[in-house]
Amino acid sequence: MAMKIKSLRDLFIHQLRDLFSAEKQLVKALPKLAKAATNEELKETFEEHLRKTEEHVERLEQIFEALEISSRGDRCAAMEGLIAEAQAMMKEEMPGAVLDAALVACAQRVEHYEIAAYGSARTFAEVLDIDEATDVLEETLEDEKEADIKLTELADEVINVEALDAGADDAAAAATEE
Repeated sequence: MAMKIKSLRDLFIHQLRDLFSAEKQLVKALPKLAKAATNEELKETFEEHLRKTEEHVERLEQIFEALEISSRGDRCAAMEGLIAEAQAMMKEEMPGAVLDAALVACAQRVEHYEIAAYGSARTFAEVLDIDEATDVLEETLEDEKEADIKLTELADEVINVEALDAGADDAAAAATEE
């Protein structure tokens, strides 16, 4: 169902549909990340981001409605890949604290993808002078940046420290067994 892109407006619509697909996939994936997380604050962060992601879907729906266009488009392959990587990581055997560090890394890849995609879409809306989309996309872009900052702080202050300790415990246990 690939759309022919002949203009910046077509590209903008394509970007919106790609973001819509990405956000819809994320709505399904975030509860799995929250369930896999062992750190309570990380679980809560994923649950909070799920609520925000549901808002992002609604905002995109408002843009589609305002522009009188369909939200239907191809599945976002980038988000599909990022989610597949996270799912593969969750299947790996590792200490819970290390898994949490891996989940943060996966989640940040998602955030960086979304920051890039929302930034581009917002810029296209600005250039195209589509005010009803520009402000909404800017608001979501700021949400994504805040999520990334929160993940960074959580990783720096708690998650990575716990993961380091878990690795040290494993190394000490392995040394004792030898």
